[in-house]
Amino acid sequence: MTAATMEDRVAPHQPRPARAPAPLRELQSSGDIRILVVDDEPGTCSLIQAALTTRDFQIDVVSDPSMVESALKSTPPYHLIVLDYVIPGLEADQVLGWIRDHQPDANVVVVTGYPSVDSALNCLRARTYDYLTKPFQVDKLREVVFRCLEGKGLLRMTEEALRESLGTAIREKRKALGLTLSNMSDRTGVSLGYLSQIELGKNSASIETLYRICLALGMKMSELFQSVQRS
Repeated sequence: MTAATMEDRVAPHQPRPARAPAPLRELQSSGDIRILVVDDEPGTCSLIQAALTTRDFQIDVVSDPSMVESALKSTPPYHLIVLDYVIPGLEADQVLGWIRDHQPDANVVVVTGYPSVDSALNCLRARTYDYLTKPFQVDKLREVVFRCLEGKGLLRMTEEALRESLGTAIREKRKALGLTLSNMSDRTGVSLGYLSQIELGKNSASIETLYRICLALGMKMSELFQSVQRS
């Protein structure tokens, strides 16, 4: 495919913002992430693209209905497709079929200005990842996309964010039980200074130390890690 054809088919990338949204700064990608936005309204495409653009995302948009099928034949494949359910001149089942044929590994987030029980059920049968109605909150769309990419293993918490989240979870659980750092030190055999650094997110705890802390708090390690997962 020539460069000119690609420019006709997919809109060029928007300028990247100097600073990513706060939730995204807590995440890091495990590789290149390719996202396709399909909506016949250029303004909506630009809004979604601006909401998701980051140094780790490659975002293409297509607003011309006649270019949708060729866009879905793109290689390498997309990881996520944000799809307008109602596109003039195209049937939703037809577009979902193209996605199934050409982008079988892509998750699909549907957005629609015409929500209905039938369309929601159709998306459920097509195993789309989520279904959002217009006008949608940008933060909500971003949350859904990040959660989807995390589920695919393409985004994960940074080491710093994980340390801070673990420390916060341990501190909140300790306080809820009415325990002091001195009590925890006695129960775990870990020094006060080290426990304080862990709770402040300034020091990484070994698996053995986390195990001792969890025993002292009366919880399983799996429960501790579940408590720091992003909603």
